Amino acid sequence: MEASTLSNGNISPLEVAIQQVDIAAEMLNLESGICEILKKPKRSLIVAIPIRRDNGEINVFTGVRVQHSDVRGPYKGGIRYHPDVTLEEITALAMWMTWKCAVAEIPYGGAKGGVRCNPKELSIGELERLTRRYTTMILNIIGPYQDVPAPDVYTDAQTMAWIMDTYSQFKGYMVPEIVTGKPLHLEGSEGREAATARGLTYCIDEAAKHLGMQLKGATVVVQGFGKVGWNAARFVHNQGCKIIALSDSKGGIYNPKGINPVKVNEHKKRTNSVMNYKGCKNITNEELLETECEILIPAAFENQITKENAGNINTCLLAEGANGPTTPEASRILTEKGIFMIPDILANSGGVTVSYFEWVQNLHREHWTKEEVHRKLKYKMVKAFKDVFNAMKEHETDMRTAALMLGVGRVAKAIRSLGLWP
Repeated sequence: MEASTLSNGNISPLEVAIQQVDIAAEMLNLESGICEILKKPKRSLIVAIPIRRDNGEINVFTGVRVQHSDVRGPYKGGIRYHPDVTLEEITALAMWMTWKCAVAEIPYGGAKGGVRCNPKELSIGELERLTRRYTTMILNIIGPYQDVPAPDVYTDAQTMAWIMDTYSQFKGYMVPEIVTGKPLHLEGSEGREAATARGLTYCIDEAAKHLGMQLKGATVVVQGFGKVGWNAARFVHNQGCKIIALSDSKGGIYNPKGINPVKVNEHKKRTNSVMNYKGCKNITNEELLETECEILIPAAFENQITKENAGNINTCLLAEGANGPTTPEASRILTEKGIFMIPDILANSGGVTVSYFEWVQNLHREHWTKEEVHRKLKYKMVKAFKDVFNAMKEHETDMRTAALMLGVGRVAKAIRSLGLWP
């Protein structure tokens, strides 16, 4: 499968992911054969998903599941419902999951799934039928020790409950460990809903110590107001940071005096957007990214910071809540500008870490307290940050390259030890 250039001139997420492997491979002096293995997913499945709509019509949606690597453990990765889902995008996300799990030192490999649809145009009944049909069509390649899905963009705990029930009906008994991100009353984990944002906050805390930055009063800009963006905004606001700009897919708001994310969330629930919030100026997502601040958190989609706008990014600390929000060229520009970056495969690994905790609890039929989950998550995130930071110092490089070297290097080491069979 070849990577491509997008219609807007930016390279595709898959090309970004492949370039990142090349960067890490060069730094690590990896064998060319192992490098080629790392660039390709082990398995890619495309399925046609016919469902009957509420009005009686039959529509066919396209679903995918990409399994990148399982040399360090079962495949792990979310399932997203979005009209722009493509095989290339899902492949890139699966690769990033592989490195993310390796950096966090949890025994998983990377996978990702998606269905090309607009969930906002589907009823609850239609979403359930779509989810159950998709589950049956990937049933043979998922399992508690094979591939463990999770929520992603526009999927949630309810989606996971449908997947768990569908899989369990086929098995003839309840199998909660087939997915993570489930409702608490169906063997979900405490702290899972906000785990990605909480892990991101732990990384920001560590970076602030390194930079000598005082978090109280620090100005923050957050792009994206979904699960990650909203919770990240809430957490840093509680730490005393001053949020001056927020955005969602429709646009953003700006107020140099500060914005209360909790009140904005209430406003969004009423109006379906953060825009037109009282006391704030409406701005575009492009303007938001270029707003001067001390901490910038891109928590939306891929390719948001590119070579076109990287020169205008004006921040001290960039913490990537989203997957692949910064292209390789943009990353180089930001590094040259002296911006300290916490890369996605480190910054947003809190979600998969607590997913791992949920899986372990399910396998042992245990339930940990929220305090225990938070304590274990903080330990894992702080250790991962220090591992990447120390690698950055050792190799005299930047945080992104150091994280890639750690992730890619650990997977490459596993491939060497396992060998090729037959």
